[in-house]
Amino acid sequence: MVQGGGVELDRVRELRQRGLTPKEIARAVGLPPARVTQLIKAMAAAEAVDPTRSPVVECWVSSGWSAGLTVTGHHPEWLDEPGDDNASSGLVGVLLAREAGRSRVSVCAWLVDVYCLGVKNDLGPTRTYRADLPMTVRNFFAVFGTRPLAAPLELAQHLVLGAVDYARSLGFEPAAEADFADTRGHLGPWEGPSAIRFGRDGQPFFISGPNDNPSRILQQLERAAGPGNFHYMIGVPE
Repeated sequence: MVQGGGVELDRVRELRQRGLTPKEIARAVGLPPARVTQLIKAMAAAEAVDPTRSPVVECWVSSGWSAGLTVTGHHPEWLDEPGDDNASSGLVGVLLAREAGRSRVSVCAWLVDVYCLGVKNDLGPTRTYRADLPMTVRNFFAVFGTRPLAAPLELAQHLVLGAVDYARSLGFEPAAEADFADTRGHLGPWEGPSAIRFGRDGQPFFISGPNDNPSRILQQLERAAGPGNFHYMIGVPE
């Protein structure tokens, strides 16, 4: 618990959110700088909550996520909108927001290659005001050209973590592995295996993007899957 008078504490928090330094806050509220620093540290510690204990506010996936995939079991809540499977790039967007206190949410998002490479990029955790969440969702999914679909946390887990397991079975780690360690916790505990069969129609299908190394990836696919057991397309932009 943060120790301090309610008015004093609220004033320090307000000024800190406006970007003032501890010295500037100390002058504004008439407290010793050491006391202000102590309050700021205590507030930060109190707000450092395990994200998996915070309720999910919203979860979204890009429509067409299931193109080329097979889902086992009964999951009527895993909704999708039909599209052209042959035109699918295998790239799926997932965004998850959890409560972060004081009208804020903590947001993580992932760009997932469900046909081959797993997580290609991830963002967050980022704190924003809950009122700004619709804009955050809109901006993230704009690149897909279709409206995102509300989804349960379970689908996000199976898509992101299942694709990571699939990619690792082929010898590929998340592209932003250091960052993925930060965003992974947002998804909460998950044991697997995924109910989703990854790869396009059950086989790895590598579609090269601007940041990929096609020769290295194809060599690895030959080692992991064997010649003739995967497909690829070079030179198609993401």
